[in-house]
Amino acid sequence: MNSKPFPAGLRRSFPSLLVLCLLGFVGGAPRLAGAILVEIKDGKGQPVADAVASLTPLDRTPVIKVPDEPAVIVQDNEEFSPVVTVVVVGGKVLIPNRDKVQHHVYSLSPAKRFDIPLYKGEMKEPVVFDRPGVVALGCNIHDWMAAYVVVLATPHFAKSAAAGNAQIGDLPPGRYRLEVWHQRITAPVVREVTVNSDPSTQVISVTLRELRQIRRAPETGGGAYR
Repeated sequence: MNSKPFPAGLRRSFPSLLVLCLLGFVGGAPRLAGAILVEIKDGKGQPVADAVASLTPLDRTPVIKVPDEPAVIVQDNEEFSPVVTVVVVGGKVLIPNRDKVQHHVYSLSPAKRFDIPLYKGEMKEPVVFDRPGVVALGCNIHDWMAAYVVVLATPHFAKSAAAGNAQIGDLPPGRYRLEVWHQRITAPVVREVTVNSDPSTQVISVTLRELRQIRRAPETGGGAYR
């Protein structure tokens, strides 16, 4: 069999080319992302909606990218919607008033204290949530109005739907701290989980406090506890 030798210059560079190719193959090989489905149930096995599940990496520092667009909590029919909003640290939230009456929105939560005096219509500037924690919102005029902004120092989170499921995907392999928050549990549920390329499910059982809030009284416009 006839074969032609490599040119001398190529023979000299061949080992280096081989090493570079191997390094490129290894370094460029994708690390398959994983996913975790969090199923949140109460003590009776019923699904829990509006719970926030978050995963904080334990083997690396999370990279947080603040969205350019603010989240929106609308005031309509003298209620906040949605009741639970999740943002990362540095995230912005607009709270427009679409009602015919004025609202006075405030928060006394340590993670973010603010006060927006009586107003209607759109907000000129969003509220910036620059510290992690749970921020409870209220209205000084309508006591039954309540909402929560959950501020997280991780980009990996999801809010549970009516079926109690919260899916968190695009997760690099590694160890994570899983936390589940809900407005009616006394403290977040915390556990360590390991993520690999295979999807997994975490079932979280929580004990919910009795719902204790001010309800609207249509006849008088005032409120009463329920």
